[in-house]
This record gives sequence, structure tokens and C-alpha cells, in this order.
Amino acid sequence: MNSDKIDLKRAVVFARWVSWIGHPLVFISLSVAIIIVLRLASRAGLALFLTLLATLILPMALLLFRGVRSGRWSDVDVSVRAERVRFYPRAIPISAVAVIGLWLLRAPAFALRGAVVTWFVLVVAALVNFRIKLSLHALFAFYSAIILFVIHPLVGAIAFVLAFLVFWSRLYLERHDLLETLLGASLGLLGGLVTAW
Repeated sequence: MNSDKIDLKRAVVFARWVSWIGHPLVFISLSVAIIIVLRLASRAGLALFLTLLATLILPMALLLFRGVRSGRWSDVDVSVRAERVRFYPRAIPISAVAVIGLWLLRAPAFALRGAVVTWFVLVVAALVNFRIKLSLHALFAFYSAIILFVIHPLVGAIAFVLAFLVFWSRLYLERHDLLETLLGASLGLLGGLVTAW
């Protein structure tokens, strides 16, 4: 019995770590860094990364942490569907600013397309949120994995393994039901296909 409790505790800790690594902000930031290293020259890549850092990554991080600190939402995952009603109207304009920033930078077409698709999937997630709370973790994990797979199959395969672990963790931690997780993963795969091809 003691052994079962220890195993259960380890599984919960593992699921939480996977969920943290699979947080959309973490997964997207790591993916962008990998894509820039694999795909772009150092100067162009640095300009692209700094633009995304200034227009998307840092503003989104501030939005999440300030939201938790003020009590606007209960955690950085914005796990409660009712709280997402206040999250999306702030996150969508941040994503739009990133699109504008990349357009002004004359970023490569794939980067601009990725920013537009990111904005679009957030809009779709906001509309779906009126009925169910789809998994943003699964969405952005599979979205990133498919893009990484097209750029570098080995890196993409590793990202897919992590994406499936993220999918499992969201179900295991009971943050989402199967439909919400499947919808998130499906929208992510679709967005990734549009961005990559």
C-alpha cells in the first residue's frame, strides 16, 4: 500500500513537471529558439527572437503573472473556463502586436505565417471557450511539434513525444477532459500544418 502511494505521488509530480514544461509560453519560447537556431542566420535570427520576446513572450508572461497576482485567475494555466473569458481579450491583441512587429521587421514568410496562425488559433480557442475549455497546452504542444518536425525530423519527433506526454498530463491532472484535450491537439495540428506548409 505504501508503495502504491509513493508511485501515485511520483506520477503526480511527473505530470506536473510535464505540464509545466508543456505550458504554451514555455513550449512556444523553446520552439521559437530552436527554429531560429536551425533555420536562420545569427543576425536575422536574433532580430526575430528579440521582436518576439518584446511583442509576444514577455507581454504574455506579464499578463499571466499579473493575472494570478491580482486574483484575476487562479493559476498561470488560466485553468478555469470562466476566467478565460477575461484572458482571451487580453491575449489576442498581444498576439496581434507580434504579427505587426514581425511584418514591420519584414520577417521571413514562415515566421509571419506562424504569428498569424498563432493569433488565429487564439481567436478560435476564445470562440470555442463559450462552450468548452479546450486545452491550450495540447494545442501549442502539437502546433510546435509539427512545425519542428518539418524543420528537423529528429527534433520534431522528440517534440511529439513531449506533446503526447503533455496530452497525458492534462488528462491525468484532470485539468481537461478527453474532448477538450483532443480539440486542443487537433487545432494545434491543423495550425502547425498551415504554418509549416
